[in-house]
Amino acid sequence: MDLQAYLDFEKKIHLEFSDKELLRQAFIHRSYINEHKDTGLEHNERLEFLGDAVLELVVTHFLYLRYPDDPEGQLTAYRSALVRTESISEVARKLGMNDVLMLSKGEAKDQGKARDYILANTFESFLGALYLDVGYDAAKLFIETHLLKNIDTIIDEGLWRDAKSYVQEKAQEVYNETPHYETLSEEGPDHNKKFVIAIYFGEKKIAEGQGNSKREAQQNAAQAALEKEHWLE
Repeated sequence: MDLQAYLDFEKKIHLEFSDKELLRQAFIHRSYINEHKDTGLEHNERLEFLGDAVLELVVTHFLYLRYPDDPEGQLTAYRSALVRTESISEVARKLGMNDVLMLSKGEAKDQGKARDYILANTFESFLGALYLDVGYDAAKLFIETHLLKNIDTIIDEGLWRDAKSYVQEKAQEVYNETPHYETLSEEGPDHNKKFVIAIYFGEKKIAEGQGNSKREAQQNAAQAALEKEHWLE
């Protein structure tokens, strides 16, 4: 990906980086480095680690101030809904991050759940780069502008509910079944595991979810089941 693509991306999001290579690094997936070992480039996982912390702080502070009477558990549920893979990847797509990703040929072909996961991680790595290059206030404003505006929809539509608890309640109510989960695959090194887990009502597979932990994958599977059964409407 040539540098012009990232200059165009800057214009689109109305930001300017001093370190253009840092901006580009935010979009380099590990799979690209594995396929192009002689480029001297670095993947974005360290930036993602930093950006994840920035995102959590900004979202937590926002919710703490916005809902002064809500208990910790409910605030945690709001935060989880805001930073879900699907929520963040949707924002990343709208911003055009998908167009400047540097992926292996294999990863580039996948446009499904796996791409959502990569985009959500890329959003976080971009936040890490933005924090380092422009500063905390810029990262905070970016998150507020593009992500936190979704909070009213999340609350109005009940999307903040814990997906596993809610899908269990609805499955027992509608089908008289208690959902169970099965691990379909487990890939990657210990520091970057990827789990794919399916949710079943009885013998029937309803949906799948993936994540860096079994818990995250189960939550995503539960959320997918809620959406498929139209229980969020």
